[in-house]
Amino acid sequence: MSRSNSTTPAPSGKPAKPYPDFPLTAHPVGQWCKKIRGRLYYFGKWDDPDAALDAYLKQKDDLHAGKKPRPDAEGVTVKDVANAFLNHKKSLLDAGELSPHTWAKYKTAADETIAHLGKSRLAADLDSQDFAALRERMAAKWGLHRLADMIQHVRSIFKHGYDAGLIPVPTRFGPGFARPTKKAIRLHKAQQGPRLFTAEEIGRLLDTATVSLRAMILLGINAGMGNADCANLPLLALDLDKGWLDFPRPKTGVARRCPLWPETMAALRDVLAKRPEAKSTEDAGLVFLTKYGDSWAKESEGGPITKETRKLMNKLGINSHRNFYTLRHTFRTVADESKDQPAVDFIMGHEVPHMSAVYRETISDARLRAVADHVHGWLFPSSAFVRSVE
Repeated sequence: MSRSNSTTPAPSGKPAKPYPDFPLTAHPVGQWCKKIRGRLYYFGKWDDPDAALDAYLKQKDDLHAGKKPRPDAEGVTVKDVANAFLNHKKSLLDAGELSPHTWAKYKTAADETIAHLGKSRLAADLDSQDFAALRERMAAKWGLHRLADMIQHVRSIFKHGYDAGLIPVPTRFGPGFARPTKKAIRLHKAQQGPRLFTAEEIGRLLDTATVSLRAMILLGINAGMGNADCANLPLLALDLDKGWLDFPRPKTGVARRCPLWPETMAALRDVLAKRPEAKSTEDAGLVFLTKYGDSWAKESEGGPITKETRKLMNKLGINSHRNFYTLRHTFRTVADESKDQPAVDFIMGHEVPHMSAVYRETISDARLRAVADHVHGWLFPSSAFVRSVE
């Protein structure tokens, strides 16, 4: 039977099938369609039945098997690849397997990739020159540490595209899209200087911070807590009567326990006394809420904790390359002087890849107190306190 493009109108106004065994039906919306597994699918306009048939033939095996059809690899764009990656990561975020901070970094990398390479650019057409130019763009915006992260995230985007069957062959990035060398990063770090706060700087931050940010800063230097730790801290993790925090790290799930200073407990009580009602039930169990009753764990890179800390640092003239997470660096540096590395690791929630950690089942509260008290003495040298023994 000849497969002509004839579309002689049927009495209803719809075109007749080009030939009797044409598998598609003309739908009144102006599309050729077919009902598969109880659902109607559209494949192309009335005036081009050959293109509609071609689209159907490419998808029919997946559709009849109840699968979502894979896009034509030759037509997959940079935006398609980036969105597929972000959709996958968003599902992990929603399942609690990915932190908002990490999600935000992936989103930044995807946005930067689309902005430079073009959302309609075919992924199959990319070459090493495209990625070299992308690296130059990112290097002009960010320092070496951030650049290294972003290059790795971009690589992950296209690897996911290949693994998911969107891209027929692995992407070739070329030598111009390499991460900065370890030597370059070391030199860059040396030029910036230590990523630490002095005790005097932390004292000034505490004296000026808002109620919530003051408590977060104290948690950062008392327990080595980072942005995501504070934003996701549940009420159940606190025992303010006995002065303990038990809270696995949201980023890794590693157990963590830390004694709280009197200053930290007082600051947390101030937060709870002025805590607004949560806007959503999923945030009702959090210690820290914004004045609007929202979580501080926003899905934006850095998030509100970083932004509020930066505003406070600018106000006080404490600038340079440091941020809220620098408190965690400072805690670790000062706590290491207590000479009890396993106890410091436990407070920080570090997963230690060492055989000793496999056999060590617990660390005594006395050792944890000794570490916390050492850091307290560094920050408040003139206000030492004596802990009550439980």
